[in-house]
Amino acid sequence: MTRVDFYFNATDKRSVALRLAAKAYQAGRNTLLYTSDPALAAELDIDLWTAQQLAFIPHVRCGHALAAQTPVLIGGCVDALTACDVMINLTTEPPEGFSRFDRLIEIVGLDEEDRRQARGRYRYYQERGYALHAHDLAKTGSAQSS
Repeated sequence: MTRVDFYFNATDKRSVALRLAAKAYQAGRNTLLYTSDPALAAELDIDLWTAQQLAFIPHVRCGHALAAQTPVLIGGCVDALTACDVMINLTTEPPEGFSRFDRLIEIVGLDEEDRRQARGRYRYYQERGYALHAHDLAKTGSAQSS
């Protein structure tokens, strides 16, 4: 069954997502940065090309010819990875097909609307019996927790 991790108190959800994707890649895990927002997908793509501290992370956007051979994908294509290891949800709803993944990561920011939506997703997973784990980024100061 999918393990669900909530990283909360994120001051910058996008940078936390990038750090977690880098960490998953370094651990040899295929990762999907799940978003249905084309603008966010484009920003994440640029971020992964330009973020020096993350080093090079091979990635493409969903629909790319090399998607099946690339360890990090960006977009809403839950079927494109050869191994469904990690999904990082960057939408407001539980993502379709998340249960195919070994691990689902939810990132919760500081604003009240984001927290309210995250509570709804938490309840959704909890009611279905998923193993839930919480990581307070205010205590760790980063995405270093596993």
